[in-house]
Amino acid sequence: MHKLDLKFFERPTLLVAEELIGKYFIFNDRKLIITETEAYVGRDDEACHAARGKTKRTEVMFGKAGCLYIYFIYGMYYCMNVVTEEEGIAAAVLIRGALDITGAEQKLLNGPGKLCKDLSIDKTYNTLDIVGNDRIYFLGSDLKYEIQSTPRIGISKAKDKPWRFIANL
Repeated sequence: MHKLDLKFFERPTLLVAEELIGKYFIFNDRKLIITETEAYVGRDDEACHAARGKTKRTEVMFGKAGCLYIYFIYGMYYCMNVVTEEEGIAAAVLIRGALDITGAEQKLLNGPGKLCKDLSIDKTYNTLDIVGNDRIYFLGSDLKYEIQSTPRIGISKAKDKPWRFIANL
């Protein structure tokens, strides 16, 4: 197994979103398998936070691939994304779900808010470069899942795009 490098994240967002399914996410002492993602791709994607251009909140999405973009929703949940594509192209993959395999009992963290809450991910992780990090990173795997592509959920714009990827566990 190998750490996912910058080249992995610099690729097209839809490809990264689909190929993150089944990869490991190492978060400090925790090990999770990514089970659900959603792609958000720049100015042409009305559901993307950066669709209207660069703001203080979204500037990380225009930056280096492989960095985290963390945002707060509904006044109660954090959501974690990983930036994709070349610098200047605002795109990211939302990590919607994962299977925690750290302990003896596996735990499904279904939903981006649940995932961040369980891992205590908050805005302090925003802009973190996970490619060059030894404690928080993605790891390749040989796991093979059938992957289903569906419309994204929990959004009001561009919701018909089949840019949500789910592992059939």
